[in-house]
Amino acid sequence: MTDNANVYHVPALLNESVDALNIRDNGVYVDATFGGGGHSREILARLNSGAKLVAFDRDGDVLPNLPNDSRFLFVGNNFRFMQNFLRYHGIKKVDGIIADLGVSSHHFDHCERGFSFRFPEAPIDMRMGQQSATMASALLNAASQDKLQQIFCEYGELKQARKIAQTIVAARADKQFQTVGNLIDCLARIIPRHEENQTFPKVFQALRIEVNREMTALKHFLEQTTALLSPKGRLAVISYHSLEDRMVKNFMKTGNTEGQTVKDFYGNEITPFVLITKKAIVPDDGEIRRNSRSRSAKLRTAEKKSCHDE
Repeated sequence: MTDNANVYHVPALLNESVDALNIRDNGVYVDATFGGGGHSREILARLNSGAKLVAFDRDGDVLPNLPNDSRFLFVGNNFRFMQNFLRYHGIKKVDGIIADLGVSSHHFDHCERGFSFRFPEAPIDMRMGQQSATMASALLNAASQDKLQQIFCEYGELKQARKIAQTIVAARADKQFQTVGNLIDCLARIIPRHEENQTFPKVFQALRIEVNREMTALKHFLEQTTALLSPKGRLAVISYHSLEDRMVKNFMKTGNTEGQTVKDFYGNEITPFVLITKKAIVPDDGEIRRNSRSRSAKLRTAEKKSCHDE
């Protein structure tokens, strides 16, 4: 199990993120993004026999990584349904929730998953859970030009979003997109070679976010944490791109993902959290050398207010 888990994914900011939970050894915790199980195993190592850890992941490929531990409960579903599944298992409150929003190395390194532009022969899949209905290829072949432009602009933050969308729509009239190579060859017509390594990752990121409804799922997940966390319970989230980080930062600061400040009758700001990290924690140079994919990781932590904090 350990060898497979290490190959599957090397977690970023492992100790920093688990330390941020301020773990009580008899508490109840949630690992919202199990993946290779690195965070789960570190949490379990800090819990006693009466504690509980619930982990979520919708990808069936993670099953070989599951620990054989009576304190551990695995839910094979999206973390956006966290509260419903916890209630089903009789859990109303938890002492800490951790989420690592990064894509696992497994997804990038297995060509058949279609997450990387390094494998031209791979299908353009990009589904986090392969039971999901829509692949990225279907999106490329059916979405309107306006929709594609919106996706690349909003989720890829690409200045040439309109031109990319136009090129895709024109190309699919002659040949439907099936493989990563089809997409790369299409975009190579308009993207200078020296810009490919900056542009292609953003194109793939945008498609992946849309296919998996990642921003909607993150919003639903965050909104559930307020009710689930016990007073003094901690929320720790590792994000990897500006869209995620902005949403997490807004939520921890104001209690809503839009970042809209709410005030009481006397003009005092109302928020369910106390910020533990004023600024995001990022990997040091040593971690980046050991794990280059941790480079863009940002950890933010907040603590649920108690009645004494109000």
